[in-house]
Amino acid sequence: MGSSPGTGRSKRAHFLRATLPCLALTALGSAPAAAQSLTPDLFNPNRGGFASPDTLPTRRTAGVPQAPSDALPTLPDPNADPRKARETPATSRIGQVPTYGLPAAGGASSSGYDSLNRKRQQPKLYPGQPKPKRPVGPGSPVPPATPVATLGPPRIAPPPSETAHKVPVPPAMAGNVPGQPLRRRLRADEDPFGAVGDYAGSFLIKGGLELSAGYDTNPTRLNKPVGSPAYVIAPDLLVVSDWERHALVADLRGSFSGYTNDMPATINGLASPSPVEANRPDFTGHVDGRLDVTRDFKLLSQLRLRLATDNPGSPNVQAGLQKYPVYATYGTTIGFDQTFNRFQVAAGATIDRTAYTDSKLTDGSVFPNTDRDFNQYGGVGRFSYDLKPGLKPFVEIEGDTRVHDQAADRNGYFRDSNGGYAKVGSSFEFSRILTGEISVGYSARNYTDPRLSQLAGFLTTGSLIWNASGLTTVKFFTDTQINETTIPGSSGVLVRTYAAEVDHDFRRWLTAVGKFTYGTYDYQGQNRNDKTYSLEGNLIYKLNRNIWIKGTLRHDILDSNQAGSSSQGTVMLVGVRLQN
Repeated sequence: MGSSPGTGRSKRAHFLRATLPCLALTALGSAPAAAQSLTPDLFNPNRGGFASPDTLPTRRTAGVPQAPSDALPTLPDPNADPRKARETPATSRIGQVPTYGLPAAGGASSSGYDSLNRKRQQPKLYPGQPKPKRPVGPGSPVPPATPVATLGPPRIAPPPSETAHKVPVPPAMAGNVPGQPLRRRLRADEDPFGAVGDYAGSFLIKGGLELSAGYDTNPTRLNKPVGSPAYVIAPDLLVVSDWERHALVADLRGSFSGYTNDMPATINGLASPSPVEANRPDFTGHVDGRLDVTRDFKLLSQLRLRLATDNPGSPNVQAGLQKYPVYATYGTTIGFDQTFNRFQVAAGATIDRTAYTDSKLTDGSVFPNTDRDFNQYGGVGRFSYDLKPGLKPFVEIEGDTRVHDQAADRNGYFRDSNGGYAKVGSSFEFSRILTGEISVGYSARNYTDPRLSQLAGFLTTGSLIWNASGLTTVKFFTDTQINETTIPGSSGVLVRTYAAEVDHDFRRWLTAVGKFTYGTYDYQGQNRNDKTYSLEGNLIYKLNRNIWIKGTLRHDILDSNQAGSSSQGTVMLVGVRLQN
């Protein structure tokens, strides 16, 4: 049976596959035998490492430089710049030590860290530019840790004025121009509408003048009120030295209260207990000097003057007067102040004189008041210790002698006397919130006339200022004095005064002032006690630093245990203050 065409082709294929290997072995057997040479390519784990590079199917294309296959791989040069090595686009990295990142000091700038300890260049600054702070590093102080939020009252948000939109200012005014010297920050103005003053040489001078007009329902504080239109003229002057050493301060304040209507000369057919003319002057001034001999030793001096009249409604006012007699008290104090570390000693000698003008009566006659004139000689010492900052307790002792121009007064009493006081207290200053001084003590006075009993009593003296907030200030004053009197059989009058004042700024240009005053007058030996109450309110509108508009409303009450001596009065004034 004959074979098919497919079977014949298969047999021929098997025959050719068996014949070709035999032919290859025959050709190799006829060639001369040779040993294989050892080359670096034998250790190169590349594909085709035992074949000729020219016959490799994966060899590089023409035009690309190729390293000879029989050369050892070239190690990198340690002195070469690695940045230049990266610039060669076709350099082979096979067989080279890999390099990661940048070597030491390879990328350092002229002002950064350099491991080779080369001198760094300092940054160039503009003229007047502040020197930049050094960055935090080894040896720098540890920055303060951020406070951890704890339970407590919530933080107060800043006022709207702090976050409100503000009109941009030029860079020259804001101080943002590069190279511009830093501007010195101005001190915060505590009183933006206060007097600025003028300089005369090394003295700062501040002056003011208040002019007010209104109505007083009872100028002379009669039991049955008689009113009158009123006006007040009140000048003031403050002079302060601006010296590195020593000091000189002059503080002068005065007023004149005038009334257009006259008071009645007689009441119920008797001479009126008040003068016909109710005009009254009032002036208080002192000049203080300090001479710095050494750092711890200073010489102190003071000149003072008090010009006034007896208070309306006082029993010292004579009946049937045409006008109030004016008295003047003037004197001086000379002393020293010595500091021994925290201990301080201050002492001084005082001389004062009180003199009255003659009384003019409604009938045209003149009554002398020389029996009320006297001189006072005394001395005062103060010992204080600076216990801690803001707290300075002290002890103060005073003694004096009063000698009258006439041995006996108009009623035949000898009023020369010796007296003094001792008190203990402290001055303090707590963060400028509460400042002042307060003391308590005892005062006594003995008279040469045996008919006059000793005048003694408990005394309080103090002055406190409490800055409750940036807009509200509270003040408290208290004082005790021993004054002379003309009442027959009375050794004197012990005067105690207490006053509280609250100042509040609704705006920096609108201020309200409320004041309450309470006083007691104890006429020892006559069983007479007077109490005074005064409630006052002021509203001040400040147009600018030089012009203020002021309104005043005050109500005074005199409550006496003597029949017919009590009185009340209301004062209403509107005025303007001029200052510089």
